[in-house]
Amino acid sequence: MTERPMTHREILEALSGLLLVLFVAMASSTIVSTALPKIIGDLNGTQTQYTWVVTATLLTATASTPIWGKLADLYSKKLLVQISIIIFIVGSLIAGFTQNTEQLIAARAFQGLGMGGVQALVQVAIAAMIPPRERGRYNGYLGGVMALATVGGPLLGGLIVDTDALGWRWCFFIGAPFAVIALLVLQKTLHLPVMRRDDVKIDYLGASLIAAGVSVILIWVSFVDDAFGWISWQTLAMVGGGLVLLALAVWVESRVAEPVVPLPILKERTTALAIIGSLAVGMAMFGGSVFLGQYFQIGRGYSPTEAGLLMIPMMAGVLVSSTLAGQAITKSGRIKPYVVAGTIILVAGFAGLSFLDHDTSLWYIGACMALVGVGVGMSMQNLVLAVQNTVSLRDIGAASSTVAFFRSLGGTIGVSVLGAVLARHVADSMTSQLSAMGVPADAAGSGSSLNLSAMPEAIQHVVRIAYGDATGHIFLISAAVAVIGVIAAIAMRPAALRSTVDIKPPVSSPSEKVSVE
Repeated sequence: MTERPMTHREILEALSGLLLVLFVAMASSTIVSTALPKIIGDLNGTQTQYTWVVTATLLTATASTPIWGKLADLYSKKLLVQISIIIFIVGSLIAGFTQNTEQLIAARAFQGLGMGGVQALVQVAIAAMIPPRERGRYNGYLGGVMALATVGGPLLGGLIVDTDALGWRWCFFIGAPFAVIALLVLQKTLHLPVMRRDDVKIDYLGASLIAAGVSVILIWVSFVDDAFGWISWQTLAMVGGGLVLLALAVWVESRVAEPVVPLPILKERTTALAIIGSLAVGMAMFGGSVFLGQYFQIGRGYSPTEAGLLMIPMMAGVLVSSTLAGQAITKSGRIKPYVVAGTIILVAGFAGLSFLDHDTSLWYIGACMALVGVGVGMSMQNLVLAVQNTVSLRDIGAASSTVAFFRSLGGTIGVSVLGAVLARHVADSMTSQLSAMGVPADAAGSGSSLNLSAMPEAIQHVVRIAYGDATGHIFLISAAVAVIGVIAAIAMRPAALRSTVDIKPPVSSPSEKVSVE
């Protein structure tokens, strides 16, 4: 059967549920960003564990994203969205009841499975409802939600942590009821075509190899230069093993009937460059912004609520730029100029933040953060749109999730690498300062450098200077990585956005039955 296009009102009704659950999923990470210094301090955790609370979520979300996307091309997109929401709710509740950092990391890893599904499948569902030419206008709504989640989340997290009647555990609990509401809204409003096929074959081997290979390499990124050296048997085993697993995955994907990541999609120029751009933008954006809340609280001594307020310029930048760019793209049908401009602005913002130290002017920091927000708003979602414009509806799930996969992969690598760099600079700075004071280097505490309340005032001052001065180094790395995104955006082939959901009217095979949920 051929279903009629959804009306603007029907699209907005369905979007209400999709955007609500996307906000909750994204905010679950950003709410924690300003709360983490308090959480890790209360649980007496370390800088490495601080990084791993973030990395664990990104790790499982990254590894599961291509699987969710492929399943969306074979089964009910609506049902898969609902399943991912349920996994997210359960993970959130478990995280709220954890008693130590190890339990929290494990709970966040499980929560990441649901987050990966939500973030990939929401974009798949939108692509199945709206033609690329019109999607720019709706991407403005998407960008607005992402802006609120990206920086509004930290403000909410700060308020929760600073409210004695709630406490940091509500940073995890608060998302659950909203996710339930989104689940009910989607059940009533989301109606998407489902291609039911009798010859469906799921590539479980390829999916497992991809997940295992990515996981091994990301775990290596998190521990190298800390638990073991760059040149060591552990590095050889983990990097070599990860590359072998991924090579086997490519071999399997090239031979199975229903690959999780269709290789022909990756060979298309626009898709390949968008993936490179997303990898760079993801690494720069996630890796850099995760540590801003820590900078304001530990490096500058602000409360969690104040740290959230100080991050508003970034939210404003994302909100304004994504909305205006979305409208302009819908009007012109051209996407490349906005992606190129966005990546250049992103580099400028991070380059400005690379000059941070423990007493940099807040006005200067706010202006640089606004540039970062504008760059993210103009580039991140539009890289996905560029890919969706080049593939047919039957491959939209795999294509969208592949871009999301590499963006999340970049974010995970960014958080791990920049976290390791920050920890090393902080340790060196503290050792130097304490030696100059004639104090033993372990005076800041043997198990943690984040539980400031347990330290003498003089040592607290040393820790704040160390974190404040070290943060600029990670933003310099972010700027260098973002340059790769600029190069990829410039190399993209200009293309007009199509005005239909699919490239051509779909032709159902004898084993394919199309229905509407």
